[in-house]
Amino acid sequence: MDGTEEIELHGDEEIIEVIDLNDQEPGPDDLADDLGDVDFEDPGNADDEGWETEDEMEAEAEQDDSEFTFSRHNGSVFCVSLDPATNSMAVTGGEDDKAFVWRLSDGEVLLECTGHKDSVTCAVFSHDSSLVASGDMSGMIKVWKVETKEEIWSFEVGDLEWLEWHPCAPVLLAGTDDGNVWMWKIPSGDCKTFQSSACQATSGKVLPDGKRAVVGYEDGTVRVWDLKQGNAIHVIKGQDGHKGALTCLACNKDGSLVLTGSVDGCAKLINTATGKVIGSFSADGGKAKGSKDDEETNSVESVGFCNTLPLIAVAYLEGTLAIYDLSTQVLRHKCQHEAGIVHLQWEESSSVVSTCCLDGALRLWDARSGNMVSEYHGHTAEILDFTINREASVAVTASGDGQAKLFCLQRPDR
Repeated sequence: MDGTEEIELHGDEEIIEVIDLNDQEPGPDDLADDLGDVDFEDPGNADDEGWETEDEMEAEAEQDDSEFTFSRHNGSVFCVSLDPATNSMAVTGGEDDKAFVWRLSDGEVLLECTGHKDSVTCAVFSHDSSLVASGDMSGMIKVWKVETKEEIWSFEVGDLEWLEWHPCAPVLLAGTDDGNVWMWKIPSGDCKTFQSSACQATSGKVLPDGKRAVVGYEDGTVRVWDLKQGNAIHVIKGQDGHKGALTCLACNKDGSLVLTGSVDGCAKLINTATGKVIGSFSADGGKAKGSKDDEETNSVESVGFCNTLPLIAVAYLEGTLAIYDLSTQVLRHKCQHEAGIVHLQWEESSSVVSTCCLDGALRLWDARSGNMVSEYHGHTAEILDFTINREASVAVTASGDGQAKLFCLQRPDR
């Protein structure tokens, strides 16, 4: 066969490239070496890249929107308050049997409140911010002078339910497990007790006039006390009262109205002058309320009055924030959360209400539209308490993750 016949055999094929074989061309051994450098992955590990991506997504999801984290507590942080005079200091109480007074600007500890026997569940500043009271679950109450960092008074009561300062005097009130409400002048310790039936005084609030206090009890009773005379002016119970333990209460700006919440899933509006229930609110969240479990799921956890519009807010453990019109008592909005609401707070001079949840998030809601304004993340456990400053520019949260966080609240209208 001659060369022409060989060329014709290839006439129908397209020659892409002609390669000259020479000494520089890699031989079979070189190719084997090159292949040895290639990483042949097991097909069974093909999902590794996917897992890495999910990890990255989780890392992104664990965002921290806070400006500052206070991490001096060793255990859950149960409560937080701001000093009313300047809003420049916070006090937090925790599972580590301590309270800390610290500066918002940099987190510096100004006072460490020690000597408690149990978790500090109450920590509050006096009206002029000169004193701070810390109370633990076992009933040990201590009062500290912020400026000198010294303990100036202490007292032990039964298991503590709540602790509150008088709005315009160095007078401290506390409610206990045995149903008593205590009132002391600080630091003299002059004492008065307001006794009632032997069930827990679960929540209490001194009214703005400083002359009366409203107290809710475990049996569903609400009492309005005259602080000077020491007697109950009004007792709301039975048909008018709640069917379960009081969980929370709040008053409007002039103290003429009180809103109470209970494990029975109901909030009641009470006229403090007459002691009459003038409104009742419930939002069942689509749940039947036939059993005790259902009632507890729908427990009212927090209530509050708007200062700028005739609106009230009721927060439920099943995750509903209900906004009602105060004058018509009509439900205006249901703001649904994915987890139970722990606490709510209205801004001082707007119609924005904030909530903290068991999912560890802080949310701001516009009560006029029912829409969420903003959402803040950063905690890795439930938020147990929070507070907002007067300007509504800062929120401080307390969480089961052992941290307190400071969030700057940014809104387009500010």
